[in-house]
Amino acid sequence: METGSPDDTGTAGAARATRAAGAADRAGPAVPVRDEPVWTGLPPGLLHMRRLLLVVWLGLLTLAAGVLPALFLDPAWAALALLPLALMAWGWVMLGRNWRSWRYAERADDLLISRGVLWREETVVPYGRMQLVEVTSGPVERHFGLASVQLHTAAAATDATIPGLDPAEAERLRDRLTELGEARSAGL
Repeated sequence: METGSPDDTGTAGAARATRAAGAADRAGPAVPVRDEPVWTGLPPGLLHMRRLLLVVWLGLLTLAAGVLPALFLDPAWAALALLPLALMAWGWVMLGRNWRSWRYAERADDLLISRGVLWREETVVPYGRMQLVEVTSGPVERHFGLASVQLHTAAAATDATIPGLDPAEAERLRDRLTELGEARSAGL
């Protein structure tokens, strides 16, 4: 049994290095290994905002569909409130699944955006093809401390959006993408 660390320069380390080199020669030329992208998910503030909006709108619908007819017509009409409540429970779960499906990764030459629960969609935006990078934040997003980054390219089909980012992260991403876009498009 050999002892020591793998970095040892003694005989055990040299023997391992020789065996590894021999195995590499028998395997043929080395194939470059492409690293997997480092994916970044969306912050939980986006999920909280969307769920709050779901509860507010479907709560109002529950009142309108169940309570008002029960007051003015017959108490049996209160059962109509069960439909918006069931829709709220289903929407709560679906919003969580949708939020978990969104992610993005910055690679050397392009930006990857992945989303979708049933139909997965992955958008690849090359830095050299970006024409405009916008950071937007509506009133509800600002209340929750969120911003969205929208990427515009020459082809409208490849425009992409990353919603619900922290404003500082959105600005960092905008600046980085703009800088990389300028560097990559210099040769065009």
